[in-house]
Amino acid sequence: MKFSDKAAIYLILGSKNSGTRNPLAVLEAALEGGISHFQLREKGDGALMGPALLEFALQCQQLCRTHGVPFIVNDLVKLACQIGADGVHIGQDDAAAAHVRKLIGKKKLLGVSVHSVQEAQRAVEDGADYVGMGPIFGTVSKNDAKKPAGVKEIQAVAAEFPLLPIVGIGGITPGNSRIVWQAGVSAIAVISTITQADDIAVQIAALQASCKEGARK
Repeated sequence: MKFSDKAAIYLILGSKNSGTRNPLAVLEAALEGGISHFQLREKGDGALMGPALLEFALQCQQLCRTHGVPFIVNDLVKLACQIGADGVHIGQDDAAAAHVRKLIGKKKLLGVSVHSVQEAQRAVEDGADYVGMGPIFGTVSKNDAKKPAGVKEIQAVAAEFPLLPIVGIGGITPGNSRIVWQAGVSAIAVISTITQADDIAVQIAALQASCKEGARK
């Protein structure tokens, strides 16, 4: 499976990211609204474990299958392999990318969070299909988020690896996303921008519209 690089909108969601809303209802609304990728990121205080996590993951996976959207699991490689997820996304502090590639095989998507040209080079060598870069702006969705990095490193990685899909993440909204597209990303990943939107479909449409100027071709 190849990572779509056509101005993709990539939703990241865990069971605790949607506030008082049902996370499955949020995911379904986002899928109906036109997201192109979904990543289950179940981490932090109150994260689901064991049978509850398995059930939630399967429910998310079924919704994604119904809408033809890749279902990607963050970090939990064993779970991803158990349920046949479409891919895995890992960070620099997770398992080694080369090892994860061997575990999931060649046909699954492998995403790796990177912060520099050097880390991107290593990810490519280890078999990554795409890289995630951020946080670009300040974000409240991740307790372990690093300081905002802007788009400078994204521009450097895009220049060095023009065919490598880059996913920008961190505090992205319709109002600031244009400069992220212009930096050279293939996709923008969001959490609260969608999960906290009054109208999820309208928000996704606004994110899609923002790519028309400066989107990476």
